Amino acid sequence: MIAARELPLKFRAWSFDDPLQRGPLGILEPPPDATEIIPDILLVPLAAFDRSGHRIGYGAGYYDRTLAQLRAARTVIALGLGFAAQEIPIVSASAHDARLDLVLTENETIDFRSS
Repeated sequence: MIAARELPLKFRAWSFDDPLQRGPLGILEPPPDATEIIPDILLVPLAAFDRSGHRIGYGAGYYDRTLAQLRAARTVIALGLGFAAQEIPIVSASAHDARLDLVLTENETIDFRSS
């Protein structure tokens, strides 16, 4: 869930019988009093990616901030979900851009962890 524009995302426990409410972007999410959790794997949306594990997101930096915070405390796997057509030769990445560990497309799973 989005706590504030410049902050990392928060993750809350949820199960199918639990109620959901609309968050700031109109997305259904657990209520703020649900137990906060720390994920082991983060599914990361992307607009484009390259073979170095860099991605172009959707411009707000939520996943970069979130991954930086989570990875400072423990190992977290960032799995980008996309289509093969979204691969580009090079993403111009900055120092604050978090690398993906894997990308899953309809054609393959690309593992960046050893590079």
